[in-house]
Amino acid sequence: MPDPSQAPLPDGLVVFLKRDCPTCEFVIPVLKELAARPGLTLFTQDDPTFPEGMGAEDETDLARSWHHAIEAVPTLLRIENGKEAARALGWHRGDWEELAGVSGLGAGLPDWRPGCGSLSVDPTREPELRLRFEGGVLRSRRVELAALEDEQEAIFERGWTDGLPVVPPTEARVMAMLEGTTRAPDEVVATVPPSLVEVTVEKIAINAVMAGCKPEYLPIVFAAVEAVCTDEFNMHGVQATTMGCVPLVVVNGPIRRAVGMNSGVAVLSPGNRANSTIGRALQLVIRNIGGSRPGEIDRSTFGHPGKLGMCFAEDEEASPWEPFSTDFGVAAGTNTVTVFACEGPRLIVDQLSREPDSLVRSMAACLKAVHHPKLGVALSALLVIGPEHGRVFREAGWSKAKLKQELAEALVLRGGDVMRGAGGIAEGLPLPPGTEEVQLPKFRPEAFHIVFAGSGAGLFSTIFGGWLTGPEGSQAVTQEITP
Repeated sequence: MPDPSQAPLPDGLVVFLKRDCPTCEFVIPVLKELAARPGLTLFTQDDPTFPEGMGAEDETDLARSWHHAIEAVPTLLRIENGKEAARALGWHRGDWEELAGVSGLGAGLPDWRPGCGSLSVDPTREPELRLRFEGGVLRSRRVELAALEDEQEAIFERGWTDGLPVVPPTEARVMAMLEGTTRAPDEVVATVPPSLVEVTVEKIAINAVMAGCKPEYLPIVFAAVEAVCTDEFNMHGVQATTMGCVPLVVVNGPIRRAVGMNSGVAVLSPGNRANSTIGRALQLVIRNIGGSRPGEIDRSTFGHPGKLGMCFAEDEEASPWEPFSTDFGVAAGTNTVTVFACEGPRLIVDQLSREPDSLVRSMAACLKAVHHPKLGVALSALLVIGPEHGRVFREAGWSKAKLKQELAEALVLRGGDVMRGAGGIAEGLPLPPGTEEVQLPKFRPEAFHIVFAGSGAGLFSTIFGGWLTGPEGSQAVTQEITP
């Protein structure tokens, strides 16, 4: 049988009310004036006998209020051919007269009175109503737990967690998470490696709930998932390599501050909800949807804690340079994520260099050790410049492009120093005899990146060594964040 609550409202004037609203009591004389004409329908949210003697319809289940997005009472609607033609919230004589086509309404009453909140948007009722009226859009399998079964233990036993407790993804929590996006729950966002499974908005929302995200983080998680699922990023290779690299997510644009991301003190540490849970949600999607689990597709020899999730925001406001995202052709001020496949962070400690030339040589000496001092050419790296080190370059007037160029020159490798066997070390580049004076880059220019973040105190920067570049490796990918 069709649900009458979802049927079109009757043509004419429709008013939503509740007894527990002074303005609804206030407009009763106006309602009586309108009732003298044909075509007035009243829906009362809390007491079907209100207003007395006017034949209001019972709206205590709030179904019509929900389906017709009633935000306040009284709300006056004009319905034409089953569709809303006009709406007035609260009491405003001019609005009601124009909408009803009646002049002189409420003679002797004040011209305006604010309304009250509709019960359908009451914070204590809204989650249950969303689940009741919209929960049917969820397509995921429901898992019933026994009365004595512990939620967390059940999740661990089913392999849905990264080794830490998660937030149980109840229908109500998933519906609340979906409030963070305008996308349909069944929209396919990406095909997730390594199992190449299509992941929908709903499935990502479930994992975002489990990770502890807020709804406003969800668009960032979408963008991160889209970015790592590109051929350029090569998520399958990143997960399958024994090298143990993982996606690092760097966020740019106004959304960083809107959701409260950390770009300053302890930027790479846990403690900030947005940073921690966005990165974790991405990893849970890769694990639970993509099927990458340690010992199976994930063949990392050691791994590192970043496999729980690595995400931070660039400190654009304090940076001496243009945002990181602009390096990929995106306009400044655009909300983006950039994903970079990398190992764990390592600190650069230089508390004495006060001139840019000295600091560049110091940083280059540390960068040469990425993976191995005798390896290069096909490698990548991301350098996070701390504010104290950034000040040295700012005061010298160095642009980011100049810094990259100076570092590239300081990172040139001499063939005779890095060929296999040189220095009594078997490891090295497979260079033939006669190439001792050949000069080779430590990193490809397009695979070396600079980001600005960290605390204003401390002469430190941080290196994230990357993975291989080229067709068999991974490239950094920037993805715009959309609702």
